[in-house]
Amino acid sequence: MKHRHIKIKIHHEGTNILVLLALMLVAVNVPAWLFLPPQTWLAPICTAISAVVYGFVFNFFRCPARHYQGERDGMVISSVDGKVVAIEEVDENEYLHSRAIMVSVFMSPLNVHANWFPAQGKVEYVKHHSGRFLSAYLPKASTENERSTIGILADCGRRLTVRQVAGAMARRIVTYARRGAEADIDQHLGFIKFGSRVDIYLPLDSVILVRIGDRTRGDITPLARLKDNCNVQGQATGK
Repeated sequence: MKHRHIKIKIHHEGTNILVLLALMLVAVNVPAWLFLPPQTWLAPICTAISAVVYGFVFNFFRCPARHYQGERDGMVISSVDGKVVAIEEVDENEYLHSRAIMVSVFMSPLNVHANWFPAQGKVEYVKHHSGRFLSAYLPKASTENERSTIGILADCGRRLTVRQVAGAMARRIVTYARRGAEADIDQHLGFIKFGSRVDIYLPLDSVILVRIGDRTRGDITPLARLKDNCNVQGQATGK
């Protein structure tokens, strides 16, 4: 019987943070063990707290190796690990310039925070916006918080928007997607440090495959199916 090995590595966005944190914790713990009275138990408590803190940050930057096994044509796959917190019809005026179905996935600090491309295709639009750091649960966070918008022309001929949204804790969005590059479901489009949520905007005739409250895994969970539109004019772009 073959055993399946799950490979987990540390995302490169966390390497410097983990090294710096390790040095800081060593600088705190070594003097604690050398100079604090043993009978106070302060040194063991300090070490235990340090281990918990380091474990939390280490867990945050973990980056499991994943490969989507299902059908790719016309499929939209979750970009992130998290929980579906909204599915609603909204105006998407930056790239699609039309009404769209927004599917929002919220990431807790315990989730993997790497962001994958949700569909096969080509990146047509990338733009970063400075903004506020409201709670990611608030509806206005999508348009008022710091965010990055990525527009993708899927291989089936339909367009969709991905929006990385910062939150109260997440203060840095990293976007690897570049205009003109290929979008691949198994590749990272970016990373959000310590938060927060990703919104995906889909054509109104998309078949939504998740419900509010569902848990998702990036590069694993199908969110929607796009109707084939290879012979029909797509929506206007934000170019």
